[in-house]
Amino acid sequence: MSVMSLEESVELKFRLHDGTDIGPNKYALATTVANIKESVLNHWLKEKQNGPKSINDLKLIYAGKILENYKTLADSRVLLGEIPGCVITMHVVIRPPTNDKASEKQQSETPKSQTCCCTIL
Repeated sequence: MSVMSLEESVELKFRLHDGTDIGPNKYALATTVANIKESVLNHWLKEKQNGPKSINDLKLIYAGKILENYKTLADSRVLLGEIPGCVITMHVVIRPPTNDKASEKQQSETPKSQTCCCTIL
């Protein structure tokens, strides 16, 4: 098995929640996850509505793991190995928008603990 250098690139596509894809596009192994999220965000804005507002609203999942923004593809072990021409699919998850009023409403609807009035003999 050969080890890929940081100058080499991988071809990635990104699967969205509705089953559509963004890409494929080539990225160098030295590219950070944050930079890739920027690219996904830019493509998303052109193609879809109701998308994420920033890269912090996106999570990229590869091989069952959430990729961290500060790591590179090489750090995240996104490697093709010996398969030439292969395209890697990553899943994109969007963090739902948080609304302070919605969280307050949830808390007010949560039942309060009740005192038990039963006697156990």
